[in-house]
Amino acid sequence: MNQEKSSALPGFAPPVVNVERRADGGIVLRSPQRLGDYPRSISAHLARWAESAPQRLFLAERRGTAWRSLSYAETLQQVNKLAAGLLARGLSDKRPLVILSDSGINHALLTLAAMHVGIVVAPISPAYSLVSKDHLKLRNIVALLRPGMIYAADAARFLPALQNIDCGDALLLFDGVAAGAIAFDQLPSDEGAAAVAAAHARVGPDSVAKVLFTSGSTGNPKGVINTQRMLCSNQQAIAQLWPFLERRPPVVVDWLPWNHTFGGNHNFNMVLRNGGSYYIDQGKPVPGLIEQTVANLREISPTMYFNVPRGYDMLIPYLEQDAALARNFFADLDMLFYAAAALPQNLWQRLEALSLAARGKPTVMISSWGATETAPMVTGVHFHIDRAGVIGLPAPGCEVKMLPNAGKMELRVRGPNVTPGYWQQPELTAKAFDAEGYYLMGDAGRFADPADPTKGLVFDGRIAEDFKLMSGIWVHVGALRVNAIAALAPLAQDIVVTGHDREEIGLLIFANPVECRKLCPELAADAPLAQVLLDARLKDQVQAGLATLAASGGGNSMIAGRALLMAEPASIDLGEITDKGYINQRAVLEHRSTLVNRLYAAAPDSEVIIAARAASR
Repeated sequence: MNQEKSSALPGFAPPVVNVERRADGGIVLRSPQRLGDYPRSISAHLARWAESAPQRLFLAERRGTAWRSLSYAETLQQVNKLAAGLLARGLSDKRPLVILSDSGINHALLTLAAMHVGIVVAPISPAYSLVSKDHLKLRNIVALLRPGMIYAADAARFLPALQNIDCGDALLLFDGVAAGAIAFDQLPSDEGAAAVAAAHARVGPDSVAKVLFTSGSTGNPKGVINTQRMLCSNQQAIAQLWPFLERRPPVVVDWLPWNHTFGGNHNFNMVLRNGGSYYIDQGKPVPGLIEQTVANLREISPTMYFNVPRGYDMLIPYLEQDAALARNFFADLDMLFYAAAALPQNLWQRLEALSLAARGKPTVMISSWGATETAPMVTGVHFHIDRAGVIGLPAPGCEVKMLPNAGKMELRVRGPNVTPGYWQQPELTAKAFDAEGYYLMGDAGRFADPADPTKGLVFDGRIAEDFKLMSGIWVHVGALRVNAIAALAPLAQDIVVTGHDREEIGLLIFANPVECRKLCPELAADAPLAQVLLDARLKDQVQAGLATLAASGGGNSMIAGRALLMAEPASIDLGEITDKGYINQRAVLEHRSTLVNRLYAAAPDSEVIIAARAASR
């Protein structure tokens, strides 16, 4: 059954969906739009724009007060020379290129060069080298890949990690000179054009372009194979949902890391596919680096802006305090995009108010849903929504199967953008698909309006994260977490929900250091966060937030009876957080079991905050 209704947005495809209802209670959703043709490799887009718009700015990164920039023609020229240098040093689809550094022009050039000639490229989270203390994840990844070359921009920063692992016979490449390594300027070659052309001719839709590593809930990161077909088909699907991309080349200012599919596939490839300009933002949503993001946004007016909820949480105060910054930010925006988690409604409303003040109208806010294994978009929002949580409708070429599972509808996906499996891990690959070839996402979803499927799906949490209380009541962690963050704003930076086989729900709260210190101005600026969190004013505010959560409705499955503020940040080594700010609920509960036990002690200590309703029983 094809369904279409009138909630379309100008410049976006109309909301349409085919709905197949099966006898077993399953539902399959498909877009009635046929997926259009797409090239055999992502570098075809670079060649296209180098010919049709050779002088247009493609890449830029800040160098002091100025910007280092490359046009499309300059980028293609350097990509061909770097590809020759990589081939001459024996790299191939069997000897990958590993990249350890943050986003940067040299990082981009190496990635494009490798994919141009069929060399597998694997960007790795810099945190595994720079934040990790044991480098265990980096060691395991390098052992799995057995790379031919490892690149890092800054030798001094990355050498300690590289000296702590077995790099095999991999060549080391740095931007500067280092003993026993190749300097980046030495890699490009003016020879080997014939070899580059021959290698490029062999690249096809099934060629492996990248291996991206997911942190996973437990164990070592998994290497997700990303083929050229996945990358190219996904960008074609996105362009069909958001056709305005083809009418105005996008301008993007982006900090999101390229070792994640959001920044490296979704955003970077979207700019490349549509002939836009990509300003690499070396800021991040953390104190001391968010200021660099703000400085970049003072100079560059994006047409699209991408961020995660934590990023918006840190950016919004600057926009609220500086009308000129807000005007520049909103001036040319076609849309605001959020991902990684549902955007708390208070942030949504503040962004909407800022847009109204800066440009006299709200800016379209949209999201999508997918995974590293889906390159990444499966569903996208391309119609009006008035709050976060809606993840849209299937993109052209994608199928979403919904199956009943523990009171929810589990989501599975199939399409040309879905991975063929995991690098050198056939046993994990076999477990990742069902009998019909649908990839098991592990997420749940529901219709925003069961009577009108065109209003899209709502993300309904991770199947594995949900649990039952002792009473038998199911706790849906995803929805509760979003509501709790909103109720405890701005003190809560993130929240982990507890209560499996307990009598009531509890919250482990990752405290927002800046906002917590604001409530205690008389404390020394360098006072340890653990000391700040003991202040009675913070406890009172958390209690008020728990009361707000209880009053929001939803019954016992949406009410938390106790909470604990945590001073210790999430650990990258323990898999509690990614460098993009994702909290791994399962890993936190596992590694902080002592805190969970404190939370539920028969006689809780003074740091455990008991909700007023629970305290009065």
